[in-house]
Amino acid sequence: MNIRKFELYLLPFLLLIVTLSILISCHDGRSVVDKKQGWQADEGLVDTLSNKNFSVNYFEDSIPLFELPDPLTVLKGSSVTDAETWNKTSRPAILQLFREFVYGIAPIGKPESMTFDVYDLKKDALAGLSTRKQVRINFSGKLEGPFMDILIYLPDNSESPVPLFLGLNFQGNHTINNDPEISITKSWLPNGRVGVVDNRTTEKARGIAASRWPVEEILKHGYGLATIYYGDIDPDFDDGFLNGVHGAFDQKGPRESNAWGSVSAWAWGLSRAMDYLQTDKDIDGTHIAVIGHSRLGKTSLWAGAQDDRFALVVSNCSGCGGAALSRRKYGETVGIINTSFPHWFCRNFKKYNNKEDELPVDQHMLIALMAPRPVYIASADRDLWADPHGEFLSAYYANPVYKLFGKKGIEVKGMPPLDTPVQDGYIGYHVRSGKHDLTLYDWNNYMDFADKHFR
Repeated sequence: MNIRKFELYLLPFLLLIVTLSILISCHDGRSVVDKKQGWQADEGLVDTLSNKNFSVNYFEDSIPLFELPDPLTVLKGSSVTDAETWNKTSRPAILQLFREFVYGIAPIGKPESMTFDVYDLKKDALAGLSTRKQVRINFSGKLEGPFMDILIYLPDNSESPVPLFLGLNFQGNHTINNDPEISITKSWLPNGRVGVVDNRTTEKARGIAASRWPVEEILKHGYGLATIYYGDIDPDFDDGFLNGVHGAFDQKGPRESNAWGSVSAWAWGLSRAMDYLQTDKDIDGTHIAVIGHSRLGKTSLWAGAQDDRFALVVSNCSGCGGAALSRRKYGETVGIINTSFPHWFCRNFKKYNNKEDELPVDQHMLIALMAPRPVYIASADRDLWADPHGEFLSAYYANPVYKLFGKKGIEVKGMPPLDTPVQDGYIGYHVRSGKHDLTLYDWNNYMDFADKHFR
């Protein structure tokens, strides 16, 4: 038997050992954190949401007793005590578990034939505040192949190279600002959104998402911004993975149960954007933060976990499959998300519908994969679907891994009060007033956090 075949046979065996050893060494995910202090869900909202859907739990007292896998458990069940061992053993094993059972396995690295084309370069854009660039990345190098367009704004009053936030957007680059020269996406969009006709956007959609992308404020703070319409990478509907990058890079034949879903594809696209950004002399490629909201917050976390070129990772209201602990079964659950969005994750993840306790991982382990890099998790007071408490707990239970690197994580034992950011360590967190959204308040905290680690 050659070495390659031996590795293929050995991998499932190693994964089984890792899974069993991690589950053997667990702790009660509810007992350590003080729930009587800080933010608590509004009782009236809890009652209202519960009455609308009795099958979804919004009551803390109804959360089942659960045990969390210990990220510091290695193959033989002994505890990791230093960063070197974590990097060599536990981290690769946990990363592989997420690939195998949650997000799916994506192609590795930059495609050899991928090309970059800077098709727009405008100085003194946005009334002299910025330099604008628009870059087309052709994934296969073929005109008929899939591509994505990156919209980049860089502050004109800063010395180059500048640090930058990179994030995917929901409705097209032209929706993040009223700049009339931003190219309108030609990719598929769902009907029912402003300006969308027959699954294609129009001029009416220009600038409609500007509140989520405060470009001028970001530039004045000294940061650049790069954004991509996520549908360029993979259109967000279940078509059996025939379109987008799946159609271009999937192997022929039936898909494996661990094949990459859409979240993994979007994360892969973010890494391809990083491939370009690190070639741009106007951008500080060592200080790029990846940011995402909602399903794209799940994506930013998965991109940051796999690609350590991202120097800071931001998750905004990412919920189930993002920052929220799956085992809490609060708000959106694994079963709900896999039923509503069957294309987001790999097929193996569906095995854990209503069986979250059998998962070999939970989301605190995803946060731990960022260590020792800074990560910021944010929730919203009215967004109980995303489980703010579960998002905070993932941050809290990632602490032991950051301590291996001599880094302070997030040391408060209870939820902080509403609109009271905690960001004095390498794990930041806040729960802000309002609903499921990405706001200027959020951005200001992310930029303040970045200042502490980038400046």
